[in-house]
Amino acid sequence: MITFGEVAKRGRGWLPLIGFNALIGSGVTLALPTILGRSVDSIVAGSGYTQWLIAAAGLIALGITASIVDAFAGAACVAETTAWLRHRLVRHVIHGGPEGTRDFETGDLVTRVSANATDAAQAGPAAVTAVAAIAPPVGSLVLLALIDPWLAAAFFGGVLLVIFVLWTFAKRTAHVSLAYQETQGRIAALLSESLTGIRTIAAAGTTEREERRILGLLPELHKQGVVTWRILARSGAQAAIVGPLVLVAVLAVGGLQLVSGRITAGDLFAASQYAVLGAGLGNLTGVLGEIARAKAGVHRAAEVIAIEPIAHGSLALPIGPGHLTFDGVSVVAGGNVLLDNVNLDLPGGVTVAVVGPSGAGKSVLAAIAARLRDPSAGQVSLDGVPLQAVSRRALRSAVGCAFERPQLVGRTIGEAIAPNQISPIRTLAAARATHAHDFVSRLPDGYFTSLRRAPMSGGERQRLGLARAWSASRLLVLDDATSSLDTATERQISRTLTEDRHHRTRLIVTHRSATAARADLVVWLDHGQVRAVAPHADLWHDTSYRQVFG
Repeated sequence: MITFGEVAKRGRGWLPLIGFNALIGSGVTLALPTILGRSVDSIVAGSGYTQWLIAAAGLIALGITASIVDAFAGAACVAETTAWLRHRLVRHVIHGGPEGTRDFETGDLVTRVSANATDAAQAGPAAVTAVAAIAPPVGSLVLLALIDPWLAAAFFGGVLLVIFVLWTFAKRTAHVSLAYQETQGRIAALLSESLTGIRTIAAAGTTEREERRILGLLPELHKQGVVTWRILARSGAQAAIVGPLVLVAVLAVGGLQLVSGRITAGDLFAASQYAVLGAGLGNLTGVLGEIARAKAGVHRAAEVIAIEPIAHGSLALPIGPGHLTFDGVSVVAGGNVLLDNVNLDLPGGVTVAVVGPSGAGKSVLAAIAARLRDPSAGQVSLDGVPLQAVSRRALRSAVGCAFERPQLVGRTIGEAIAPNQISPIRTLAAARATHAHDFVSRLPDGYFTSLRRAPMSGGERQRLGLARAWSASRLLVLDDATSSLDTATERQISRTLTEDRHHRTRLIVTHRSATAARADLVVWLDHGQVRAVAPHADLWHDTSYRQVFG
């Protein structure tokens, strides 16, 4: 969990500097009216005013310097806090895996890590600024009391009204700021979803409908923005009314005291300046707005920090053939049973095809085998060691995964195949084994071709995904990872898999009967349960089994 206070404290050395400059600014603000008041009295007296004017000029220069340092320190503090918070958010998102981030839309997560993190990072400077802003009115009250108690009483009554205005503003704007950020996240999520399927949208001719779907939340965003501005305008108007009332009250009392001879003209001038400081509390609406946005950003960041990372053990895998066992494995999500008491004992070094109708739980079984998610009940073991007890490094070295729609990561094709910077020889071997080298070698820059600019079909992307998984030492989990390949290439890769000279266990989710026929064993799933485990030839006599392949 992360809190507003924790984010604020990340300012480290910058916050004391911001606070120190705020105190200097407050001191200058409080001292300047008194100095100018003395200057007025000296001018009226006709002597001794030079030293007071020099002192006033020095205070003004000090105030300007403090403002410049404060601006730099505030920007640096926000930048460092934003970087820290983004690193932490990204770490939780990545370590949470697909299961941990399942409840978040992609675009919403991006918004939380980018824009909302910046809002949250304002917590420290905004809090210090708000606290420092208390010093001028409190100091003004004390100094006015020293000049004349009745001036202080008039000032105090007006300031109470200003404080009430600020309290009302802070209370109203907190909820609206959170709602505004949440709506921004929902719009970003819809846009991200559309960008993922942009080809389908263009082909279906539904661009206008998709545009309306994404922008359909703009009226809600507009409504929340209008509410925010109305709250700000109302508070600003109230402060604009109350502020002059404070000034008028102090000047009225001060005028009476001047006429009665209890204060001097310089005292009245200083009192008027202190009254302006009290009225200036209304300008804190901007600072309080920043605090409200920071609180909203921290709240949205805390929801991401609450993602439970996938916990790994510390054990290494013993030498073994890749013997994979499922012991009473069940998976329940959203009240739906995805896998129901699955028990499997798959010998090492064999090719196992996982087949079944849509929704049978094939991809869930593959994810459990690769430990991309954990079962709700039961246990999966590799060569006798529970996957949850295996260290992250040992697990990812032993188990490789390839998917139907692989997301390729890296700057170049070579990096997409070998994100962990394995040797070029192994990269080339993996590309040749999965027949990715056939098309990569024809590109002008070969394996150094920019990944974003490389023209690739769905099948070619799948071959790169297979090549990326190929370095696994013990278990290959392929979730429909050859579905976009042409028949000839799929047959070649299937032959490579079935004749794997590394003798790894291959768990292949497939919809093709030819792939199942080349496997040593077939796991037939139906409604989350294992219906049969046998060679394809033995199962082919069952009409229901043949219907799985259409």
